[in-house]
Amino acid sequence: MISTNEFKNGATIEIDGDVFMVVEFLHVKPGKGSAFVRTKLKNLRTGGVVERTFRAGEKLPRAHVERKTMQFLYESDGLYYFMDNNTYDQVPIPQDLLEDGLKWLAENMEVNIVFFAGQAIGVEMPNFVELEIIESEPGIKGDTSTGATKPAKVSTGAIVNVPLFLNEGDVIRIDTRTGEYLTRV
Repeated sequence: MISTNEFKNGATIEIDGDVFMVVEFLHVKPGKGSAFVRTKLKNLRTGGVVERTFRAGEKLPRAHVERKTMQFLYESDGLYYFMDNNTYDQVPIPQDLLEDGLKWLAENMEVNIVFFAGQAIGVEMPNFVELEIIESEPGIKGDTSTGATKPAKVSTGAIVNVPLFLNEGDVIRIDTRTGEYLTRV
């Protein structure tokens, strides 16, 4: 059990059979009445975010989630297969658990798979990925000083806005949380 007074960002709790991660919390002490904790919780199964208020000191069951680093192997019929690097076990993950991370997923990439009660409930992509530009308009000499960008298609099929001086074949680093270009590698 975990008390609402012990909430931290990233803590996992179980409510009505679903697993939630604390995204935000605020301990409120009003002038009169008892204290309470206002939270934003992310459902790890569906990805939805809900706001919920708890009494201060209320106890909730702690959800014991396990994160395993696994390597992406291949996709077949809407299932994405990942391999545990220690045991070489392969785990099929349905497409809906990958959410937005799907556009950054490349073969042999290592990701964290979140398990609850022995079942995969989510995929955590790395914060940064390095991908090759496979399609882009050619750069023009002298286009480095302006802040202008152009769309470029990377090896996973995602479209990223990149500076004008980048060309096909260049490898770039991308922030997977925002989808923004960071730097050339």
